[in-house]
Amino acid sequence: MTLCWSTMKNLTFFATFLFTIAFYSCSEISTPPVAEVRMVTDTLHGDVVPDPYRWLEDWNDPEVKTWSEQQNRYARGYLESLPGVQKIRERIRQIYQSAFPSYYGLCWRGGKLFAKKYQPPLNQPMLLVMSGQDDPESENVILDLNSFDTSHRTSMDWYQPSPDGGMVAVSLSKGGSEEGDLYLFDTVTGERLEIIIPRVNGGTAGGDLAWLADGSGFYYTRYPRKGERSDTDLNFYQQVWYHELGTAIEKDRYIIGKDFPKIGEIRLDIRYPENDLILTVQYGDGGEFAFYLVKEKGKWHQIADYPDQIVEIRFGPGNTLLLLSNSNAPRGKILRLPIKTANHRKAKLFIPESEHSIISVFGHQSKLIPTDNYLYVAYQTGGPSEIQLFNFKGVRQEKPEIPALSTIHEMIPLDKDELLISNSSYIQAKGWYRYNPDTKRMEKTAISSKSMVDYSDTEVLREYAISKDGTRVPVNIIKLKSIELDNNNPTILYGYGGYGLSRKPSFSSTRRVWIEQGGIYAIANIRGGGEFGEEWHQQGMLTKKQNVFDDFAAAMKYLIDAGYTKPEKLAIRGGSNGGLLMGAMITQHPDLFQVTVSTVGIYDMIRVELSPNGTFNIPEFGTVKNPEHFEAMYAYSPYHRVSYETAYPAILFMTGANDPRVDPMQSRKMTARLQAATAGDTPVLLRTSSVTGHGGGTPLSDKIEESVDQYSFLFYHLGMEYREVKE
Repeated sequence: MTLCWSTMKNLTFFATFLFTIAFYSCSEISTPPVAEVRMVTDTLHGDVVPDPYRWLEDWNDPEVKTWSEQQNRYARGYLESLPGVQKIRERIRQIYQSAFPSYYGLCWRGGKLFAKKYQPPLNQPMLLVMSGQDDPESENVILDLNSFDTSHRTSMDWYQPSPDGGMVAVSLSKGGSEEGDLYLFDTVTGERLEIIIPRVNGGTAGGDLAWLADGSGFYYTRYPRKGERSDTDLNFYQQVWYHELGTAIEKDRYIIGKDFPKIGEIRLDIRYPENDLILTVQYGDGGEFAFYLVKEKGKWHQIADYPDQIVEIRFGPGNTLLLLSNSNAPRGKILRLPIKTANHRKAKLFIPESEHSIISVFGHQSKLIPTDNYLYVAYQTGGPSEIQLFNFKGVRQEKPEIPALSTIHEMIPLDKDELLISNSSYIQAKGWYRYNPDTKRMEKTAISSKSMVDYSDTEVLREYAISKDGTRVPVNIIKLKSIELDNNNPTILYGYGGYGLSRKPSFSSTRRVWIEQGGIYAIANIRGGGEFGEEWHQQGMLTKKQNVFDDFAAAMKYLIDAGYTKPEKLAIRGGSNGGLLMGAMITQHPDLFQVTVSTVGIYDMIRVELSPNGTFNIPEFGTVKNPEHFEAMYAYSPYHRVSYETAYPAILFMTGANDPRVDPMQSRKMTARLQAATAGDTPVLLRTSSVTGHGGGTPLSDKIEESVDQYSFLFYHLGMEYREVKE
């Protein structure tokens, strides 16, 4: 075993070496290509909106590809010439490739524990099954993506084991596209069964699957196929279909969805042995939901509609449903309803609203985790989280104790009311714990993560900035205990602020590269997220989006005023919706910071809704067709707020050519406008990866190079000389 592992590790290093040579062998250019101004104007609600670089939207245009390739060559030359870059690369590789295995995406099914296992230096995770959380040596690898696709470009969107654990359905996509096809595997042999169902997952509405109790078939989400709708609508109109094992997919049966909204996002939850199915249909990305109860023969009944403010429904004990409602309870209250009633208006209050908000702890994992005798609920306390436990009389029980300023990542129900809990903090790697509500014991399990970096010399502080309208905004600060507040510390501030998604404490081994060099890392819990419930989210969406930017600016000012740093030593980071935040800071507060790294970001708010996923974003951002939305969006749209008399900070834009969530044209247009406009001499770089997307499924080798580029850029522009670390 040792010999095999050593050989695999050496081969991986060699492959990474070859990748690096190929990646940097292209000829470099000393200046970025100039984007020609080809002015287009739109008149919207009486305003003339200029768009000088619309031609850069068309990725099928060879001229656009040439311009993008030249931008990449310029960025590569600049980034590789930065001092200390090779030492930073060596340190990041050391951290990544020496990392211990980690387990995530767990599922207890048929008396077996399924998990994704991430084992650096391998590029992609494995899907495996084991006897339990205390016996990782029993693992049986079902699917190793590293051997399944030796190019390492195939990623796992999600998986669902059959009820007896004998089979597993997996959505696989390539190149970060998130356009997943469904594969079936035997969990004992790893053999791929002869069925592939296309287009079950997408970067717009995602996807899901639910097995019948006897494993004879399953419900699954399905996108339109070629010819069923126009080409422009193939990423919309998700439906639910049923497949019976042993039959051709051409015989699959339509269940529901033809009347759902164009931007419906479907999730499935089934109860055994009845095979009753709950459909959750989210309206785009704005946090509105409708719910349907589907019986095995395909008959369905709507339980709640979008305006009803029900955000989740789960099967409860006996023949009941548990409903999570935000109606007159923005932090969430829990209702109870007999299944035979199946009308949310008949539901009775079960658990009232708390001072903290009920949250989802892992992706689309449920917020409510019922077991035979208890209900586990994850609450968020402004960023950090906690677990509350209730019996089915609604009486609060003694809760599992977790460390302060930490996060619950996953909650997996086991047998006999036990729960598997994963927990980490900013400076403590993720641990997996088994909790027994009867004995009140919390035991660390054998699948807990370890870290090869040590944060024992580091502290975490939680402080508050005051936003423009007086709102208190939490700022979480990670720093060496020895650092003095002399306004001279290199500092990174990270933010997001959107979709009701919270920035929770999370462990990062590569963040150590920054901390060990004396850098401070801060995370702001700004509005638009869900840190304080739905009200906190709504205060940062649609026409109130400017609150998000004001909160982040207040966090920057706080770090300066409190003595942590100064503008010349301050960097900001964000991605996706956080990239929009970076764009707003670039155009609204360029004097408050020195450098930014903005990844897969949104910058042209007038055109964003024209891309497929941009349509799903309308409930969150608004639409230019609405005069009030347009006024707000145009006022902060970073692309339209670029000034030709401003010396902008140093900027590194990063995007992936296969991004299904944010069209890379957003980064191209913003780069062109800033390069033409800036009155300063700091660079505006655009780094486009041709083989990745929004971030999901990015191979380890690409993650390493992304981190190298980001940290090299940040170190240089904050005046930091990288000092080699002796372990």
